[in-house]
Amino acid sequence: MMMAAVALVLARLLPLLALSRADAIPPHAEVARMARYVVNSCDWCSMATISTHKPMAGLPFSNVFSVSDGPRQRGSGVPYLYLTPLEVSVQDIKINPEVSLAMTLAETDYCRKNGFDPQSPLCCRVMLSGTIVTVNETEAIIAKKALFERHPVMASWPIGHRWFFAKLNITNIWVLDYFGGMKTVTPEEYYSVKPEYERNFIDE
Repeated sequence: MMMAAVALVLARLLPLLALSRADAIPPHAEVARMARYVVNSCDWCSMATISTHKPMAGLPFSNVFSVSDGPRQRGSGVPYLYLTPLEVSVQDIKINPEVSLAMTLAETDYCRKNGFDPQSPLCCRVMLSGTIVTVNETEAIIAKKALFERHPVMASWPIGHRWFFAKLNITNIWVLDYFGGMKTVTPEEYYSVKPEYERNFIDE
């Protein structure tokens, strides 16, 4: 009887303990801050384009790209990419630059450490939509620093592939970080958040 009571108490406490460990991330009510946190924590994204290649022409096509918004815990929020015109998704972008990027803390140790499945709302994710644009020479210096610090191997990629720096001009932001469905953030709200993050639980 006693053992059954203890088991019942533990069953009720364990979910609460898991959520308390998750408190190191931004509070769920601070949606813009959560979006910035996820973007800054992730090194890669899934980018969806509208394919221009048969037999997928006209259909959604998802691909993986390295991404960076700058140093950890000091990011700008701007998703920078290093692209080549030889890549099929970049060829799609040349025709239609409208894309969606998805990033999730499943890329980090956060969800695994907390026992969250990648599809669980507790495994925080962000979806960004907008247009991919090539950055100017001044911003290319910023983009290069942001990307090469996170992805140093990029410096050795073949020059003949005509690499260039680009960014996502964000128009829409969706955040799923808790039960109750998607939440939206405007670009203005997203960029107005101070780039200060709580202690990075991921690196523990």
